Amino acid sequence: MNEKQRVLTTFYRYHMAALLATALDFFVLVMLTEVLHLWYLFSAFIGALTGGIVAFILGRNWIFMKHHGKISFQAIKYLMSWGVSILLNTMGLYFVVEQLGYQYIISKVIVAIVIGVGFNFFTHKYFIFR
Repeated sequence: MNEKQRVLTTFYRYHMAALLATALDFFVLVMLTEVLHLWYLFSAFIGALTGGIVAFILGRNWIFMKHHGKISFQAIKYLMSWGVSILLNTMGLYFVVEQLGYQYIISKVIVAIVIGVGFNFFTHKYFIFR
């Protein structure tokens, strides 16, 4: 497999795993907000934590296949990137809901796409699992 094919395969796997992690993130957000009546930002944070754990496991073992490296080193880099991602997602969600007036689920979709494509893939590929 040439380099271009490897990058496209990685890109495809990343987005498949991101879709799964994001679905879990959204599921937790909606369940905590709608069923348990928790504040949407707290629910979003817990959803992001849940999805992030799944994303790390899949990133290490299936997307980037970097299971031979030290997990502690990868985990520290992942936590740094993940912390920024959660902060960007939470702040973005708050802004789109409170300042632009969109419903929280629609806002979550908008923010998740922007952060996922514009930040998460590149930090995973070139910082955490390079």
